[in-house]
Formats: sequence, C-alpha cells, structure tokens
Amino acid sequence: MSKIAIYPGTFDPITLGHIDIIKKSLKIVDKLIVATTDSSEKDYFFSLEDRIKILEESLFKDLKLSKKKIKIVSFDSLTVNLCKKYKASIIVRGLRAVSDFEYEFQLAGMNKKLDKNIETIFLMSDIENEIISSKFIKEIGKLKGSLKKFVTKSVIKAINLKIEWRIFFFNFYIFIYVNS
Repeated sequence: MSKIAIYPGTFDPITLGHIDIIKKSLKIVDKLIVATTDSSEKDYFFSLEDRIKILEESLFKDLKLSKKKIKIVSFDSLTVNLCKKYKASIIVRGLRAVSDFEYEFQLAGMNKKLDKNIETIFLMSDIENEIISSKFIKEIGKLKGSLKKFVTKSVIKAINLKIEWRIFFFNFYIFIYVNS
C-alpha cells in the first residue's frame, strides 16, 4: 500500500521554502498531493488558476520533478476531506520558525479530532529557506528587488508580469479619469 500525503497551502506564490518541504516529503511518501485553496480569508496576489499554473511550471518545468509522484489540485473543503478523497493518511506542514509551531500544532490537533486516522507531520525547511515567505516575495517583487534566491524562474516571470499588468491598468485608469 502506497503512502499518500497532502501538502495544503495557498502557495501565493510557491517559494523555495515550499519546494524544500515538497522535496523532503517525497523522501517519505510515494505520492504527494500539493493542494492549493482559495479561502475567503486572504487577499490573494494570484488567482487560484494562476497559482496552479505557477505550481505546475515551477515543479515540473523549472525543477523537473516527477508528475508520477506529485499531483497538483485545488480544493475548497476541509483538508481531512481532501485526504479522504485521495486516500491520503498524512498531512504535511512546513515549519519555518518557532512562531509557526503554535498555529500548526492547533491545526494538527483539530485535524486529528476530525479524523483520527490522519497524521500530520511537520517538516522544517533548510536553514537558508527558513526566512522566506510568500508575503516578503510579493513585497520584494513590487519594489523591483531580486527574487532569484527565493523562488523559481517561473515565479519570477509570473510576479513581474502581474506587476506590469497592474501598472498598465493603473496608468490606463488614470488616463481615462484625467481625460473624461
């Protein structure tokens, strides 16, 4: 029987820290479901469809990871329900710092209460990736800083394109407003 795990997250966008957790997970499980969601609690930089495309390009094109071992999906349910759908018995969660642990510990406890057959494992990214967060990536991108040490080429391209479109639409809006 193969070991299947779910790695849920928003991945807005995926970072080298996330990728570190994915690679470590693949050493433990036979199949990893990377699952992104569109919960209403966050203001997303990328749409759900864009995040799935960026995940695919980063993992399969940039890094050439195996499509046989990784499946990328979206979900709008409880993570434990997603586990049932894919017959996964493990939820993977990444930890960057001690500050992540309290929230992740509570989340793991709630998931265990919801389904006692599903285990949560915590993996830490390598030390050089501990500081990386999607929030900082977006901020660095908006301020035209270099992202090479934090994300894949596909993510850099997607962020730059998104920022260029935002600037274009902002300028277009100003032009229309001034000339109306």
